[in-house]
Amino acid sequence: MFDRETETPSDIEFDFFDESPTVESTSRRGLPRRRLPKRPPAPPGGPQLYRLGMLIAGAIVLAVILILVVQSCRSNQKQSEYEGYVDDVSRITSESDALGGQLNTSLTTPGITLEDLRGDVEGLRGQQEQILRSAQDLQPPGPLLEQQESLVEAMQFRVNGLAGLATALAQVAQSSNAEQTGADLAAQAQRLVASDIVYADAFEAPTGRVLDEEGIVEVPVPRSEFVQNPEFASPDAWSLIVERLTQSPQAGGLHGNGIQAVRALPGGEELSASEDNTVVASDSLAFEVVVENSGDSQETQVAVRLVIQQNPRIRKEQEIDLINPGETETVTFRDIGNVTFSTRTTMIVTVEPVPGETNEGNNSAQYRVIFTLG
Repeated sequence: MFDRETETPSDIEFDFFDESPTVESTSRRGLPRRRLPKRPPAPPGGPQLYRLGMLIAGAIVLAVILILVVQSCRSNQKQSEYEGYVDDVSRITSESDALGGQLNTSLTTPGITLEDLRGDVEGLRGQQEQILRSAQDLQPPGPLLEQQESLVEAMQFRVNGLAGLATALAQVAQSSNAEQTGADLAAQAQRLVASDIVYADAFEAPTGRVLDEEGIVEVPVPRSEFVQNPEFASPDAWSLIVERLTQSPQAGGLHGNGIQAVRALPGGEELSASEDNTVVASDSLAFEVVVENSGDSQETQVAVRLVIQQNPRIRKEQEIDLINPGETETVTFRDIGNVTFSTRTTMIVTVEPVPGETNEGNNSAQYRVIFTLG
């Protein structure tokens, strides 16, 4: 039952709907709001600029690599260019030096005729001209242009010298003055000597310096020596050659060579033919034989032999190209081999007799030798 005066239905409804929303609203407003984490600020320009930076860095690295590769290729190409040129020069000088050896052999051949010698020299001149053309065709690296000209000049001197010798030899038979013809031949031979000087001073040494300056490694500049006889430009030596070529082996006085001395190296002790000789056998053991031309004529291609009579026997032989009257030449025998120790051994040294030699008593000597360890 409701008391109509004190409590009405509208009051109850008001109280009910008034409290419930008020409590709920109050509780929600009292809770703090959660804040979401903030994203870091994007770099200026955004992802596109970042990717662009990476591309630029990669391009720089690639460019550096390409530069290093190009430099390496250029260095290898430069090394190859110099190596190829020096190899060509080495081939040319080897061929030319071989002609010098052939000339020396012809000049010192016992019994060779004047006409045969002139023909040999003329043939060598033709071969040297071909070598000269090969030298002229070479294409050197830029820094070696001046040295290339010197190489050609040296080869030209050799052509001129051989041509001059051939002409002078053709005139020898027409002259009875050996001294004058010797001087004429020496004047031509001096061109061959000059070729070696030009090559050494104007090509070999300067080329070596250029290779060092350009950083070219392990490319040795070849040497070149056409003249093998140090007396090749001597008028006296050529006068003796003329006499030998124009006279028979029996003419011109006495002929002959003899053994002047035999020494053991490296100490240099002279061996005695009448007593026992104690010789220290080391890795550098060698024997030096001094040969004297005891005659009046120039002698050529003189064979010198050394024999140690042990088991197994040791035999060595060398040749003296040319020896003038009254002069001495020294022959050194190296690489002796394994000798027998503490046992008396006979060593025989012989100088082969030359044509026309009548006294052979001093052409051979025997030495009693006892080898010991040092």
